[in-house]
Amino acid sequence: MNNFSMKDVLKKNVMTIALFGIYVLFVILAFVIKGTNMLDPSVVTSLIEQNAYVFILGAGMLMCMLTGGNIDLSVGSFVCFAGAVVGLFSVENDLLNKWFGVWEQQLVDGEMQTVLVKAADPLSTPVVLLIAIGIGLLYGAVLGFLIAYVRIPPWIATLAGYLAFRGLGTQVLTKASTTNAISNFPSSLSSIFTGKLFETPWGQLNIPCLCLGILGAAAVVFINLNTRRNKIKKGYHADPLWFVILKSALIVAVIMFLTVEFALDGGIPVVVLWILAVLIIYGIITEKTTIGRHFMTVGGNAEASRLSGINNKLIMFVAYLNMAMLTVIAALVVTARTGAANSFAGQEFELDAIAACIVGGVSAYGGAGTIVGMVVGATLIGVMNQGMSLVGVDQDWIKIAKGLVLLAAVVFEISSKASREKASKMAMKKDKVAEAEEQLKEAEEALKEAETEAQEAFEKAKEATDAQ
Repeated sequence: MNNFSMKDVLKKNVMTIALFGIYVLFVILAFVIKGTNMLDPSVVTSLIEQNAYVFILGAGMLMCMLTGGNIDLSVGSFVCFAGAVVGLFSVENDLLNKWFGVWEQQLVDGEMQTVLVKAADPLSTPVVLLIAIGIGLLYGAVLGFLIAYVRIPPWIATLAGYLAFRGLGTQVLTKASTTNAISNFPSSLSSIFTGKLFETPWGQLNIPCLCLGILGAAAVVFINLNTRRNKIKKGYHADPLWFVILKSALIVAVIMFLTVEFALDGGIPVVVLWILAVLIIYGIITEKTTIGRHFMTVGGNAEASRLSGINNKLIMFVAYLNMAMLTVIAALVVTARTGAANSFAGQEFELDAIAACIVGGVSAYGGAGTIVGMVVGATLIGVMNQGMSLVGVDQDWIKIAKGLVLLAAVVFEISSKASREKASKMAMKKDKVAEAEEQLKEAEEALKEAETEAQEAFEKAKEATDAQ
């Protein structure tokens, strides 16, 4: 516990501090300039719902980047294609009727024409979901195989997907509808990803939501204190009790803030449950499991991981298979929220996911990064998007600001890495000097002992000579 340094804590959480500062800044600016309250429950809920895809895709992008700074450029286009396929089979449309509808030759205005007699019935929601999962597995397996076993560079393989799936998605939508979009999704599909849990009228405090928030806050406090106790019990370094209490209090404050906002906005958004499920699962994988450590090791030193028995190719394959599956979930979330599948869906999603990881401290070189950091990065990007839009900043300037933040994050990471390496070298140098001093001290003590023994031997010899 003697190694605790508040300076290191602040340096490690600089993006979290920046997020808090930027959010407060936009709350003030939006109220002063436009009279908009960013703390309004509907605005807070909208912030999370609109950026749900960033949290989901960011988790998958994190796993890819851990393997060595690799990325997936195809996720935005695949969101478009997956949404088009889901719409194709779940809603009546021209293409579905062309394939499976009943057509007959009939006399119309004196001419024989092929007429649709019976429209094709859309598939049930479970079947549609299985199809979506199937195309995700297929694409992920193919992409993972090309990258891991054929050894095509990830950015080239995913760039091909970026181009191909945008074209495929657009073609499906163009042939399925004259408006190049499919809408009116069945409620059985939309309700899985939209709506609210324990829904109540707006402005009325939702008690079940409040209770769940309190339970979540209590769980965080228990986990933090229990983790510290276990570290001390095993003899590991642990943060001071006051710091653990302070950290827990801040996290509880955030949880309760969101809980009250959701409770006043009618309940917990269903999409929040999807986000939490993804974040918790991948948080456990990256922090608590062997395969998570393998991802870190492969990204940190691929050759060392191979020599230690880790199957690098399998790890890379799993990373892109996993990314494809999370992309399907993101596509379903986005399609359900907007209520339509269109050719513009997913534009720049890959950039938002990458930016969330980089801003959240995920190493651009691989081997380092956390789910919590990605969440901070994704939230920061979302706050900037919403805050600058509410203030009335032009979209071009929003992109410029996001680019500068991304660049600053990369510069910060590189400088932090350089300072860590310098500190490590200095520590090694100090250790070597201390070791040399210890060896010198031991040598001096050995020399003194030898001199003492020689003096004693000389005196004994002199006594013996005198006795003779």
